[in-house]
Amino acid sequence: MPVYDDPVGGSRVDAGALLRWTTELVERLGAPLDIANDVAEVLVASDLRGIASHGTARLPQYVMLAEARVMNPAARPVLERGKPALSLFDAQNGFGHHAGRVAVDYAIDRAAESGAAVSVVRNSNHYGIAGWYAMRAAANGMIGVSLTNTSPLVAPTRARVSMLGTNPIAVAAPAGKYEMLVLDMATSTIPRGRIEVAARRGERLPVGWAIAPDGSPATTPEQALAGSLQPLGGEESTAGYKGYGLALIVELLTGVLGGAAFGPNIIGLFSTAGKSDLGQFYMAIDPGAIDDRAAFVARLERLIDQIIHAPLIPDAPGPVLYPGQPESERASRQHRQGIVIDREHHVSLLSLAQRFGIPFPETQVATTTPS
Repeated sequence: MPVYDDPVGGSRVDAGALLRWTTELVERLGAPLDIANDVAEVLVASDLRGIASHGTARLPQYVMLAEARVMNPAARPVLERGKPALSLFDAQNGFGHHAGRVAVDYAIDRAAESGAAVSVVRNSNHYGIAGWYAMRAAANGMIGVSLTNTSPLVAPTRARVSMLGTNPIAVAAPAGKYEMLVLDMATSTIPRGRIEVAARRGERLPVGWAIAPDGSPATTPEQALAGSLQPLGGEESTAGYKGYGLALIVELLTGVLGGAAFGPNIIGLFSTAGKSDLGQFYMAIDPGAIDDRAAFVARLERLIDQIIHAPLIPDAPGPVLYPGQPESERASRQHRQGIVIDREHHVSLLSLAQRFGIPFPETQVATTTPS
């Protein structure tokens, strides 16, 4: 549940202004307004929640893919086949954000009829934060699940080369006074984007996040980016094989089930050598199919109540947190105060603004201390 600290020397930008600017930029790439809206909403939601690796910092890569014509910005997903509870979409090599929004909405609609439904997507691209799609189901009173495979960046336990993606798992559910329970996590120790953020900020890495090309622990972002990420849990002695197993299951439910690319066969992250052909999985579960929805929410509220009031360890930095709490609190704060972006992120967006002739929103120097 950790959220990145505010960068020292960062800039603060209004969330609404950033959303409008991002929408216009994506339109310039050839995306219709509704597709551009989906892309912008997911990216800015990521920035708001403090997940700097998956937000508007990805725009330069999207521009590169669109201009190299290895991604079709105007493509719309097509429902290929399926049954009421399981459907397959072809994203037509378009934005993963739009295909994901369409697919999860379809699953939500089907779940309202059958109690639960799954949409699987193939031929897709990067889709931002997995949690956005699970949260969309939760906002409709359902339990949401979102999975995606990614480019091979993680070395399986005992290997020194990347064979699987960071393959995130996201689950969200309505939680009454707590708004939502939201688990959104990579199955690696850390997402690759977090390594990139560390590189931008000149940070060193703790042992256990990644390995260098020779298999030794990576302690700098440069070593990690040249090598491989560790699966969740790190080394074999600290149960990294569990993270490896979770990543493999995500691969099963996305690339293998959907007929997309999988494992080491997926092209490199944001490579212009060919299309990504990612696989994605969305599930919506309607608690109202087996009980009153309000009763489900009340039980989840009670569970969270019990967990956050658990006795603390000595010198605990604060109370027990529930999944999604830090991100939700940060999003609320940044809605009011503006989104803080680091210097390199800001410069990259200014460069795009100048190139496409879209004035970037006014910014202020972020004076807050890291949170």
